[in-house]
Amino acid sequence: MLYYDSVTVRIKGINSTLVKISTNFAIIDMSRNKFEGDISNVIGELHALIGLNLSHNKLIGHIPQSMGNLTNLEWLDLSSNMLTGVIPVELSNLNFLEVLNLSNNHLVGEIPQGKQFNTFSNDSYGGNLGLCGFPLSKKCGPEQHSPPSPNISWSEEKFGFGWKPVAIGYGCGFMIGIGLGYCMFLIGKPRWLVMIFGGKPKRRVKRRTRMRRTNGSTMNQMIQMS
Repeated sequence: MLYYDSVTVRIKGINSTLVKISTNFAIIDMSRNKFEGDISNVIGELHALIGLNLSHNKLIGHIPQSMGNLTNLEWLDLSSNMLTGVIPVELSNLNFLEVLNLSNNHLVGEIPQGKQFNTFSNDSYGGNLGLCGFPLSKKCGPEQHSPPSPNISWSEEKFGFGWKPVAIGYGCGFMIGIGLGYCMFLIGKPRWLVMIFGGKPKRRVKRRTRMRRTNGSTMNQMIQMS
């Protein structure tokens, strides 16, 4: 049975006008609207779907992993949205996928490899500055997958502060040390400062020495006069 309502659908990147639509025609084209929000995981239950076009909307969030269940899918267009995260590796299971367009989103990470993904060109991923790997010229380096340093995070969690307060403390201590050294250079060793650090101040013996010398000279004079 056929419906006689015509419709224009973008199939595999080409606009096609269908004069007669079959009842088993399994295509969803919701492109160029103002749809917002995430793509629901329920979409993975549409197993008969052969074409999906959600391009030029305001969709956010991640690409659902459940799309890997659409084993009959032949073309997928999610371009010109605000999708984030990585490309699900489950999409590499779509053996009948001929056309893929994920361009102009905010996707990151390494592009899945194998099967149909080895046949797609750069145009399928353009406008996603965070993507890397084949077929793009941008290679994926170790920084793409390296976890944060455990030593830094452990120390900050344990002591409740990072390296900046420590650096400030060392700087202040260094300046205070210079100031104390300069004061000691100007006024000598203060008696109270020596006592604080456990030192024993030297006794002043100069005056007593002079007294002994004076007494000695007086006694010599008295002996000579006698």
